[in-house]
Amino acid sequence: MTGRRPLVELHVHIEGTLEPEMTFELAARNGVELPWASVDELRRLMEFDDLPSFLSLYYECCAALLTAGDFSDLMHAYLRRAAAAGVVHAEIFFDPQTHTSRGVPIDTVIDGLLDGIERASSLGITAGLILCFLRDRPVEEALATLRSAAPRAQQLLGVGLDSAEVGYPPALFAEVFAEARGLGLRAVAHAGEEGPPAYVVEALDLLGAERIDHGYRALEDPALVARLREDRVPLTVCPFSNVRLKGVESLAAHPLKRMLDEDLLVSVNSDDPAYFGGYIDDNLEAVTHELSLGEDEVERLVLGAIESSFLPGERKAELRDRAIAAGRRA
Repeated sequence: MTGRRPLVELHVHIEGTLEPEMTFELAARNGVELPWASVDELRRLMEFDDLPSFLSLYYECCAALLTAGDFSDLMHAYLRRAAAAGVVHAEIFFDPQTHTSRGVPIDTVIDGLLDGIERASSLGITAGLILCFLRDRPVEEALATLRSAAPRAQQLLGVGLDSAEVGYPPALFAEVFAEARGLGLRAVAHAGEEGPPAYVVEALDLLGAERIDHGYRALEDPALVARLREDRVPLTVCPFSNVRLKGVESLAAHPLKRMLDEDLLVSVNSDDPAYFGGYIDDNLEAVTHELSLGEDEVERLVLGAIESSFLPGERKAELRDRAIAAGRRA
């Protein structure tokens, strides 16, 4: 379907790639007792009513992650699967507070994830890390997390904002993001998934976000749509996630087609593929079919991801040329 175009993934949470089988494998390795009797039982729980119901299970599974080796194995498994899907570059979220709150040092998390990236270098895929703050935890904790990671800022791409959105506007984290930008880190933020279009505006104006993760509710505000179009603000869309978390009724009703029609800069991503039923290639194939996207629209999605990445200009140009050439051969 993608003509083996080189894919770039910009919205994936590494903890959300923890497949049930690996959850049990790591728990056994670490002597962690899980609340489920089997992989099948855990899989049966992966039907969600909304974002909070998903997050509850997500955090329970993270209990299996304890050592740098665990994080390395998790990262390597994701990159191996992504490379098989045609991904050549991924900018990957991680949630250190999920782990430090359980007594796992932040350096253990970062060391493991970076080791997993290095192990995958032979696969022809590159990756970078985006440290995300949990917006439903205290702002002071986010600031402390940033400062604990500051000595390693050069090993990170940027910072992001995720977790339960409603009631936690981006404005709360303005000071944290200002300090992060002072460390030379790029800024992205989840906004306009559960929260209103005003959260997208706050993320742009108060956090300095260079990309908006999800953002589809921006369509409710015509003035914001015009701004996103004019400023070429990237929106990282996750179709399976939106449907599984009941933000969108079905793939056939997904607003991605309208976003393309509005000439917005959008890309397709997998978010938490272990929980939502598919990786980036699965998402692309499904929306192409369900929304009857043409080859030109698929190409726009692929090129949109390349343009929206934090890769150097020369690398973007190379990938853009490759993607266009692959599309012509398809």
